[in-house]
Amino acid sequence: MTMQTALQDADHSDAVGRRETRAEPILTDRAAALAATLDLDPAPGTGAALPPGWHWLFFNPFVRRSEIGPDGHPKRGGFLPDVGLPRRMWAGGRLRYHAPLPVGAAAEKESEILDVVSKSGRAGRLVFVTVRHRISSGGVLCVEEEQDIVYREAPAPDAPKPKPAPAPDGAVWSEEVMPDPVLLFRYSALTSNGHRIHYDRPYAMQEEGYPGLVVHGPLIATLLQNFAATCRPGQRLAQFSFRGMAPLFADRAFRLEAVPAEGVSGLELWARGPEGELAMKASAIFEV
Repeated sequence: MTMQTALQDADHSDAVGRRETRAEPILTDRAAALAATLDLDPAPGTGAALPPGWHWLFFNPFVRRSEIGPDGHPKRGGFLPDVGLPRRMWAGGRLRYHAPLPVGAAAEKESEILDVVSKSGRAGRLVFVTVRHRISSGGVLCVEEEQDIVYREAPAPDAPKPKPAPAPDGAVWSEEVMPDPVLLFRYSALTSNGHRIHYDRPYAMQEEGYPGLVVHGPLIATLLQNFAATCRPGQRLAQFSFRGMAPLFADRAFRLEAVPAEGVSGLELWARGPEGELAMKASAIFEV
């Protein structure tokens, strides 16, 4: 860390190393509800391995209404630091699947803040928070994750919209997704995500400047992981990393696409927006 970064982060350095632990059963009916939401059959039953990405259904705090901020998220503070910026996004992450997480089993999630970094860019001040999560069941580490969260200033009303990069060409596998408002609402409910950009169209457009309801980043990442499994049937996903590049919106179809990765048993994947833009890029490595 440079001296400049250290000075920028002085107000939040005490958050690094902060930990919390949550215990929760991996409920069979919650997994079945996501399977129904994604139109998948059959749903994973009790004792089956929870599919990759589905752990995001669990360990999410459901706070009192008096503790909710104007955007629908819990008010700033608590485990995550209050960095004084109004917008919060899940930018990406890196996952390792060490062992199956059994549906119906008791589980525990340990979280630790690894880093808090401030930067300045064309969009103003940004603060990046990296959190490590470890999910265990029966004393066995099942999922290890590093989550990247970015806080930013609200853009000026007349600020130009950044032009997204184009998605790659040459996909070997491709699948279309139509993210309707019901899908977004149900995923918000199942993940205890109150962020209004996903279900409150007037708020998303008038307060945050989007052209419509925003598709959840973790939902896109979950769809990409499920898609990876269909591209490589019978193989177990061992690692997955992803980064959000541009938002996707309700009622505008997008595509999940993939090509074989070079040199490893894996895939390079991405979500292609309706205008050909790169919405999310990801990589998957399978157990050999």
